[in-house]
Amino acid sequence: MIEETATPAPHRINAADMPSLRANMDLPAEPLIKIRARRAFDLMNLREIWQHRELLYFLVWRDLKARYKQTILGILWVILQPLMMTLVFTIFLGKLVRVETGATPYPLFLYAGLLPWIFFGNAVSSGSYSILASSQMITKVYLPRLIIPAAAVSVRLSDFLVASLVLIALMLYYGVYPGWQILLLLPLMLELTLLALALSAMLSALNVKYRDTGTALPVMLQVWMFASPIVYPRSLVPARWEWAYQINPLTGMIEGFRSAFLGLPINRQGLALSWLITIALLVFSMFVFRRLEDEFADIV
Repeated sequence: MIEETATPAPHRINAADMPSLRANMDLPAEPLIKIRARRAFDLMNLREIWQHRELLYFLVWRDLKARYKQTILGILWVILQPLMMTLVFTIFLGKLVRVETGATPYPLFLYAGLLPWIFFGNAVSSGSYSILASSQMITKVYLPRLIIPAAAVSVRLSDFLVASLVLIALMLYYGVYPGWQILLLLPLMLELTLLALALSAMLSALNVKYRDTGTALPVMLQVWMFASPIVYPRSLVPARWEWAYQINPLTGMIEGFRSAFLGLPINRQGLALSWLITIALLVFSMFVFRRLEDEFADIV
Protein backbone atom coordinates (compact mmCIF):
# COMPACT_ATOMS: atom_id res chain seq x y z
CA MET A 1 0.00 0.00 0.00
CA ILE A 2 1.48 3.35 -1.08
CA GLU A 3 1.27 6.18 1.38
CA GLU A 4 0.92 9.65 -0.02
CA THR A 5 2.86 12.38 1.69
CA ALA A 6 1.80 15.95 1.40
CA THR A 7 4.33 18.31 -0.15
CA PRO A 8 4.98 21.21 2.17
CA ALA A 9 3.90 24.54 0.80
CA PRO A 10 6.78 26.84 -0.21
CA HIS A 11 7.69 29.38 2.40
CA ARG A 12 7.06 32.93 1.31
CA ILE A 13 9.85 35.38 2.04
CA ASN A 14 8.65 38.70 3.27
CA ALA A 15 10.56 41.91 3.04
CA ALA A 16 10.78 41.96 6.83
CA ASP A 17 12.69 38.63 6.78
CA MET A 18 15.44 39.87 4.42
CA PRO A 19 17.80 41.34 7.08
CA SER A 20 17.83 38.09 9.09
CA LEU A 21 18.32 35.97 5.97
CA ARG A 22 21.21 38.17 4.86
CA ALA A 23 22.85 37.84 8.24
CA ASN A 24 22.47 34.02 8.21
CA MET A 25 23.85 33.69 4.67
CA ASP A 26 26.67 36.20 5.30
CA LEU A 27 25.75 38.29 2.25
CA PRO A 28 27.22 41.76 1.71
CA ALA A 29 25.00 44.70 2.46
CA GLU A 30 25.57 46.08 -1.05
CA PRO A 31 25.65 43.95 -4.22
CA LEU A 32 29.10 43.42 -5.66
CA ILE A 33 27.91 43.79 -9.27
CA LYS A 34 25.12 46.10 -10.30
CA ILE A 35 23.55 45.59 -13.73
CA ARG A 36 21.93 48.74 -15.00
CA ALA A 37 21.12 50.30 -18.34
CA ARG A 38 23.95 52.32 -19.81
CA ARG A 39 23.31 55.99 -20.25
CA ALA A 40 23.31 57.20 -23.83
CA PHE A 41 26.26 59.58 -23.38
CA ASP A 42 28.26 57.61 -20.81
CA LEU A 43 31.41 57.67 -22.93
CA MET A 44 34.03 56.83 -20.31
CA ASN A 45 33.73 55.47 -16.77
CA LEU A 46 36.76 57.07 -15.16
CA ARG A 47 35.96 55.60 -11.75
CA GLU A 48 35.96 52.07 -13.13
CA ILE A 49 39.22 52.67 -14.97
CA TRP A 50 40.80 54.03 -11.78
CA GLN A 51 39.70 50.91 -9.88
CA HIS A 52 41.52 48.78 -12.48
CA ARG A 53 44.69 50.91 -12.56
CA GLU A 54 46.82 48.00 -11.33
CA LEU A 55 45.73 46.02 -14.38
CA LEU A 56 46.88 48.90 -16.56
CA TYR A 57 50.32 48.81 -14.89
CA PHE A 58 50.50 45.04 -15.41
CA LEU A 59 49.60 45.27 -19.11
CA VAL A 60 52.19 47.99 -19.69
CA TRP A 61 54.89 45.99 -17.92
CA ARG A 62 53.91 42.83 -19.83
CA ASP A 63 54.15 44.58 -23.20
CA LEU A 64 57.50 46.14 -22.30
CA LYS A 65 58.99 42.77 -21.43
CA ALA A 66 57.52 41.10 -24.51
CA ARG A 67 58.94 43.74 -26.87
CA TYR A 68 62.58 43.28 -25.86
CA LYS A 69 62.51 39.55 -25.13
CA GLN A 70 64.98 37.56 -27.26
CA THR A 71 66.33 40.65 -29.06
CA ILE A 72 70.00 41.36 -29.70
CA LEU A 73 69.99 45.15 -29.49
CA GLY A 74 67.03 45.43 -27.12
CA ILE A 75 66.12 49.01 -26.28
CA LEU A 76 68.66 50.34 -28.80
CA TRP A 77 66.00 49.80 -31.48
CA VAL A 78 64.12 52.73 -29.95
CA ILE A 79 67.08 54.98 -30.77
CA LEU A 80 68.00 53.41 -34.10
CA GLN A 81 64.60 53.99 -35.73
CA PRO A 82 64.58 57.82 -35.53
CA LEU A 83 68.33 57.97 -36.16
CA MET A 84 68.10 55.96 -39.38
CA MET A 85 65.11 57.98 -40.59
CA THR A 86 66.95 61.20 -39.79
CA LEU A 87 70.00 60.00 -41.73
CA VAL A 88 67.97 58.99 -44.81
CA PHE A 89 65.93 62.19 -44.96
CA THR A 90 69.01 64.33 -44.29
CA ILE A 91 70.78 62.82 -47.29
CA PHE A 92 67.87 63.03 -49.74
CA LEU A 93 66.08 66.17 -48.56
CA GLY A 94 68.79 68.05 -46.69
CA LYS A 95 71.66 67.50 -49.13
CA LEU A 96 70.03 66.75 -52.52
CA VAL A 97 66.77 68.71 -52.38
CA ARG A 98 68.16 71.24 -49.88
CA VAL A 99 65.01 71.93 -47.89
CA GLU A 100 65.37 75.37 -46.31
CA THR A 101 64.85 75.46 -42.52
CA GLY A 102 66.29 78.89 -41.74
CA ALA A 103 68.87 79.11 -38.96
CA THR A 104 67.98 75.67 -37.58
CA PRO A 105 70.23 72.84 -38.86
CA TYR A 106 68.17 70.41 -40.92
CA PRO A 107 69.12 67.26 -38.92
CA LEU A 108 68.02 68.96 -35.71
CA PHE A 109 64.86 70.31 -37.35
CA LEU A 110 64.09 66.85 -38.72
CA TYR A 111 64.72 64.88 -35.53
CA ALA A 112 62.57 67.27 -33.46
CA GLY A 113 59.68 66.49 -35.81
CA LEU A 114 60.32 62.77 -36.16
CA LEU A 115 60.45 62.22 -32.38
CA PRO A 116 56.74 62.95 -31.69
CA TRP A 117 55.66 61.44 -34.99
CA ILE A 118 57.34 58.09 -34.33
CA PHE A 119 55.70 57.94 -30.91
CA PHE A 120 52.32 58.75 -32.45
CA GLY A 121 52.64 56.35 -35.38
CA ASN A 122 53.86 53.42 -33.28
CA ALA A 123 51.23 54.04 -30.60
CA VAL A 124 48.38 54.06 -33.13
CA SER A 125 49.76 51.00 -34.95
CA SER A 126 50.07 48.88 -31.81
CA GLY A 127 46.89 50.27 -30.26
CA SER A 128 44.77 49.40 -33.30
CA TYR A 129 45.64 45.69 -32.86
CA SER A 130 45.46 45.68 -29.05
CA ILE A 131 41.90 44.35 -28.74
CA LEU A 132 42.54 41.49 -31.17
CA ALA A 133 45.84 40.66 -29.46
CA SER A 134 44.06 40.43 -26.08
CA SER A 135 41.15 38.32 -27.33
CA GLN A 136 41.73 35.52 -24.80
CA MET A 137 41.57 37.96 -21.91
CA ILE A 138 38.42 39.65 -23.21
CA THR A 139 36.50 36.39 -23.63
CA LYS A 140 37.37 35.06 -20.16
CA VAL A 141 37.27 37.93 -17.66
CA TYR A 142 35.61 41.29 -17.38
CA LEU A 143 37.71 44.43 -17.48
CA PRO A 144 37.22 47.95 -18.82
CA ARG A 145 38.14 47.35 -22.45
CA LEU A 146 39.50 50.87 -22.85
CA ILE A 147 42.44 49.86 -20.63
CA ILE A 148 43.81 47.64 -23.41
CA PRO A 149 44.45 50.35 -26.05
CA ALA A 150 45.45 52.74 -23.24
CA ALA A 151 48.19 50.29 -22.20
CA ALA A 152 49.42 49.98 -25.80
CA VAL A 153 49.75 53.76 -26.04
CA SER A 154 51.40 54.08 -22.61
CA VAL A 155 54.13 51.60 -23.55
CA ARG A 156 55.29 53.94 -26.34
CA LEU A 157 55.88 56.76 -23.86
CA SER A 158 59.03 54.97 -22.75
CA ASP A 159 60.25 55.02 -26.37
CA PHE A 160 59.73 58.77 -26.51
CA LEU A 161 61.73 59.33 -23.34
CA VAL A 162 64.65 57.17 -24.49
CA ALA A 163 64.75 58.66 -28.00
CA SER A 164 64.71 62.17 -26.50
CA LEU A 165 68.24 61.57 -25.23
CA VAL A 166 69.51 61.64 -28.83
CA LEU A 167 67.74 64.95 -29.43
CA ILE A 168 69.45 66.41 -26.35
CA ALA A 169 72.81 65.24 -27.71
CA LEU A 170 72.07 66.85 -31.11
CA MET A 171 71.09 70.12 -29.43
CA LEU A 172 74.36 70.18 -27.51
CA TYR A 173 76.31 69.37 -30.69
CA TYR A 174 74.74 72.24 -32.66
CA GLY A 175 74.75 74.61 -29.70
CA VAL A 176 70.96 75.05 -29.64
CA TYR A 177 69.34 75.44 -26.24
CA PRO A 178 65.64 75.64 -25.34
CA GLY A 179 64.07 78.77 -23.91
CA TRP A 180 60.97 79.29 -21.83
CA GLN A 181 59.04 77.42 -24.56
CA ILE A 182 60.21 74.16 -22.94
CA LEU A 183 57.25 74.62 -20.56
CA LEU A 184 54.99 73.59 -23.46
CA LEU A 185 56.48 70.11 -23.52
CA LEU A 186 54.18 68.48 -20.94
CA PRO A 187 50.92 69.93 -22.36
CA LEU A 188 52.03 68.92 -25.86
CA MET A 189 52.86 65.40 -24.71
CA LEU A 190 49.46 65.13 -23.06
CA GLU A 191 47.72 66.31 -26.21
CA LEU A 192 49.66 63.93 -28.44
CA THR A 193 48.92 61.02 -26.09
CA LEU A 194 45.19 61.83 -26.07
CA LEU A 195 45.15 61.96 -29.86
CA ALA A 196 46.95 58.61 -30.07
CA LEU A 197 44.53 57.12 -27.52
CA ALA A 198 41.51 58.44 -29.43
CA LEU A 199 42.62 56.88 -32.72
CA SER A 200 43.83 53.66 -31.05
CA ALA A 201 40.49 53.14 -29.27
CA MET A 202 38.41 53.81 -32.38
CA LEU A 203 40.60 51.80 -34.77
CA SER A 204 40.93 48.87 -32.36
CA ALA A 205 37.12 48.67 -32.12
CA LEU A 206 36.71 48.94 -35.89
CA ASN A 207 39.46 46.39 -36.45
CA VAL A 208 37.51 43.80 -34.48
CA LYS A 209 34.47 44.16 -36.73
CA TYR A 210 36.16 45.13 -39.99
CA ARG A 211 39.53 43.41 -40.34
CA ASP A 212 40.54 45.45 -43.39
CA THR A 213 41.00 48.39 -41.04
CA GLY A 214 44.43 47.02 -40.16
CA THR A 215 45.31 46.75 -43.85
CA ALA A 216 44.45 50.37 -44.58
CA LEU A 217 46.15 51.77 -41.47
CA PRO A 218 49.81 51.70 -42.70
CA VAL A 219 48.81 53.57 -45.86
CA MET A 220 46.88 56.14 -43.83
CA LEU A 221 49.84 56.73 -41.51
CA GLN A 222 52.26 57.07 -44.43
CA VAL A 223 50.08 59.69 -46.10
CA TRP A 224 49.53 61.46 -42.76
CA MET A 225 53.27 61.71 -42.20
CA PHE A 226 53.89 63.60 -45.46
CA ALA A 227 50.78 65.72 -44.87
CA SER A 228 52.37 67.00 -41.64
CA PRO A 229 55.33 69.40 -41.26
CA ILE A 230 57.79 66.69 -40.24
CA VAL A 231 60.37 66.52 -43.03
CA TYR A 232 59.69 70.04 -44.33
CA PRO A 233 58.65 73.37 -42.78
CA ARG A 234 55.09 74.71 -42.98
CA SER A 235 56.38 77.67 -45.02
CA LEU A 236 56.56 75.41 -48.09
CA VAL A 237 52.78 74.89 -48.06
CA PRO A 238 50.99 77.15 -50.61
CA ALA A 239 48.94 79.91 -49.02
CA ARG A 240 45.71 78.76 -50.65
CA TRP A 241 46.00 75.38 -48.90
CA GLU A 242 46.91 76.78 -45.50
CA TRP A 243 43.34 76.45 -44.14
CA ALA A 244 43.24 72.74 -45.03
CA TYR A 245 46.72 72.17 -43.63
CA GLN A 246 45.72 73.61 -40.25
CA ILE A 247 42.87 71.08 -39.91
CA ASN A 248 45.52 68.41 -39.40
CA PRO A 249 45.96 68.34 -35.58
CA LEU A 250 49.55 67.18 -35.94
CA THR A 251 50.46 70.45 -37.67
CA GLY A 252 50.14 72.48 -34.49
CA MET A 253 51.64 69.72 -32.36
CA ILE A 254 54.77 69.14 -34.46
CA GLU A 255 55.46 72.86 -34.64
CA GLY A 256 54.80 73.09 -30.90
CA PHE A 257 57.38 70.39 -30.17
CA ARG A 258 59.94 72.22 -32.31
CA SER A 259 59.18 75.42 -30.42
CA ALA A 260 59.55 73.65 -27.07
CA PHE A 261 62.84 71.95 -27.93
CA LEU A 262 64.51 74.53 -30.18
CA GLY A 263 63.10 77.79 -28.81
CA LEU A 264 61.32 78.71 -32.07
CA PRO A 265 58.28 81.06 -32.21
CA ILE A 266 54.99 79.51 -31.10
CA ASN A 267 52.08 79.08 -33.48
CA ARG A 268 49.31 79.84 -30.96
CA GLN A 269 46.51 79.57 -33.48
CA GLY A 270 47.73 76.17 -34.64
CA LEU A 271 48.02 74.89 -31.06
CA ALA A 272 44.52 76.07 -30.13
CA LEU A 273 43.02 74.48 -33.24
CA SER A 274 44.87 71.20 -32.67
CA TRP A 275 43.50 71.03 -29.09
CA LEU A 276 39.93 71.55 -30.32
CA ILE A 277 40.26 68.85 -32.99
CA THR A 278 41.92 66.44 -30.56
CA ILE A 279 39.13 66.80 -27.99
CA ALA A 280 36.48 66.38 -30.69
CA LEU A 281 38.20 63.22 -31.97
CA LEU A 282 38.50 61.87 -28.44
CA VAL A 283 34.77 62.30 -27.76
CA PHE A 284 33.83 60.75 -31.12
CA SER A 285 36.24 57.84 -30.62
CA MET A 286 34.88 57.08 -27.15
CA PHE A 287 31.38 57.06 -28.59
CA VAL A 288 32.37 54.58 -31.33
CA PHE A 289 34.29 52.41 -28.86
CA ARG A 290 31.39 52.19 -26.38
CA ARG A 291 28.93 51.35 -29.14
CA LEU A 292 31.05 48.46 -30.44
CA GLU A 293 32.64 47.03 -27.27
CA ASP A 294 29.60 44.91 -26.35
CA GLU A 295 30.31 42.78 -29.44
CA PHE A 296 34.01 42.21 -28.76
CA ALA A 297 33.63 38.91 -26.90
CA ASP A 298 31.31 37.52 -29.59
CA ILE A 299 33.51 38.44 -32.56
CA VAL A 300 37.13 38.03 -31.46
